[in-house]
Amino acid sequence: MEHLFEAIVLGLVQGLTEFLPISSSAHLRILGEFLPNAADPGAAFTAITQLGTEAAVVLFFWRDIVRIVSHWFQALAGKLPHSDPDAKMGWLIIVGSIPIVVLGLLFQDQIETVLRSLWITATMLIAFGILLGIADWVGAKRRKLEDITVGHGVIYGFAQALALIPGVSRSGGTITAGLFLGYERAAAARYAFLLAIPAVFGSGFYQLFKSWDEPGVFTLGETAVATAVAFVVALGVIAFFMRWISRHSFLPFVIYRILLGGTVFVLLGTGVLQAS
Repeated sequence: MEHLFEAIVLGLVQGLTEFLPISSSAHLRILGEFLPNAADPGAAFTAITQLGTEAAVVLFFWRDIVRIVSHWFQALAGKLPHSDPDAKMGWLIIVGSIPIVVLGLLFQDQIETVLRSLWITATMLIAFGILLGIADWVGAKRRKLEDITVGHGVIYGFAQALALIPGVSRSGGTITAGLFLGYERAAAARYAFLLAIPAVFGSGFYQLFKSWDEPGVFTLGETAVATAVAFVVALGVIAFFMRWISRHSFLPFVIYRILLGGTVFVLLGTGVLQAS
C-alpha cells in the first residue's frame, strides 16, 4: 500500500468535514494537492469514502431509519394511513433523492472533470458560504421536521444535487435551502442527513463497481482504510454538530468557508496550486 498514509489523512478529513457545511469534497480536492504523490484523489475516491461517513449516519439515526422504513412499508400495504409522519418522511426522502440521481447521471463526465477545477471549488466555497450566512440570518426558523411538504422536499433535493460540485457541500446546500424555507436549524440538518443516505450509498457503490478494475491514485485497499477512518471520525462529528446547531449559529462555518476559498484563490494566483 504505497499511499496508505495519504489515504488515512484523506479519510480523516472526509470524516471531519462531511457533515459540517464546509464541503468534504472541496477539502479532499485541495488537500490532495499537498500530499506527496497523491494529487486530486478523484471523484471515485471521494464517493467511496463517503460510504464510511454515511454508514455513521445510519448508525446514529438507526432508530429513526428503522421506524421510517417500517412505517413506509406499512402505509404502502394499507396498514397505516399515508399521513403517518414517518411514512410521509419515507416518501419525502424518495422524492428529494430524485434530482441528484438524474443530474448526477446527466452530468457525470463534467462532475468528474471540469467541475473539479480548483477555481470552481474556491468560488463555490465563498458563494455558498455567503448564502448559508444569509439564510441563517433571515430564516424564520419556525418550521419543524413534520412541516416538510413534497414541494419543500424537491427544493431540498435540488439543493443537495448542487453538492455534486466540489465546494458547495451536501449538508451546507441542503441546510441553506431549509433555512431559507423557514425550518429550524436542527430540523433542516436532520432532514439533510436522512436525505443524503440513498444518494451517497448509490453513488458510492456505483463508483466502487465502476472503479473495481480501473487504476487510480489509491488502490481499493487504501480506499477501504480511508473509508473505515472516515466512519469512525464522522460518528463523533455528527454528535457534535447536532448539539452545536441547537445552540449556535452557522457563522463560524461561513467565515471558515470564505477564508478557505480566498486562500485557494491566492494559491492559484501565485502558482502554488494548479487548477486541474
